[in-house]
Amino acid sequence: MDKPYIIFNPKAGSARHRKDVRARLKKLQPIALRTTCRKGEAEKWAKHALGSEARLIIVAGGDGTLNEVVNGLGSSVHRMHIGILPLGTGNDFARTLGLPSKMEDNIDILHFGKTRRIDLVRVNSKRSRYFINVSAGGFSGMVDEKMTPRIKRIWGPFAYVRGAAAALPNLHAYKTTIVLDDRERFSLELYNVVVANGRFVAGGLPIAPTADPGDGKLDVVLIPKLGPGEMALLAAQIVLGKHLSSSATILRQAKKVAVRSRPAMYFNVDGELVGNAPAVFQIIPRALNFIVT
Repeated sequence: MDKPYIIFNPKAGSARHRKDVRARLKKLQPIALRTTCRKGEAEKWAKHALGSEARLIIVAGGDGTLNEVVNGLGSSVHRMHIGILPLGTGNDFARTLGLPSKMEDNIDILHFGKTRRIDLVRVNSKRSRYFINVSAGGFSGMVDEKMTPRIKRIWGPFAYVRGAAAALPNLHAYKTTIVLDDRERFSLELYNVVVANGRFVAGGLPIAPTADPGDGKLDVVLIPKLGPGEMALLAAQIVLGKHLSSSATILRQAKKVAVRSRPAMYFNVDGELVGNAPAVFQIIPRALNFIVT
């Protein structure tokens, strides 16, 4: 393994024993070990890494830290290999890659693992942003507001059902136009639009269970307007990863997805709000070199 440039988020969910974690990270003999203190610093350190001798960045943190690093690398992301030490609460993208939960097991993978080409996604809305996992707009944003960190920690994936139940009284549909690959166009009333490169959100919720982050395509999961009872049932099916077999759910695949809606649904990217519709999602195939099992 090349000497890495390590970006460590000590506030990540499973990094409670910070001194122990730092000691183990130092054993990797990094070119630099940067600790984030506030939001946005992982992005700053990733930009700094591009000017160093490093060709390997290790992200010791959760999905949010990984997202910042990818955005810090931006269009130069192909110049780096990326490894993950998943220390977050959710670790959803690490779960998609099949990485283990224990830190020591992941360190072994960094030493002996192979690289895999992973797709990157760029979204243009009120601002441009890269992501590698999932973007969601509409009802899911309302659900996220109801799911506090404590609820996520206690309930795990079932926090989505609890959040959905709390959000149901405020449920409303969006008159939405979707254009796929500048060819297929359709308009319908939707509660939710999910644009997925990875499979999981919210600490293991299989929102796009068939997504493959290396196939050059986005999985687009659409949830049309439903009655309250149907919506509650669908939320339970989502937890079990059974919603794609439901007639209430629409699945499409595309390299480019354009979304317009009334009212304008807000989109989050790996948990971070990036703006509202109109939004355009574009796959950048095989842009990332990830270290995997």
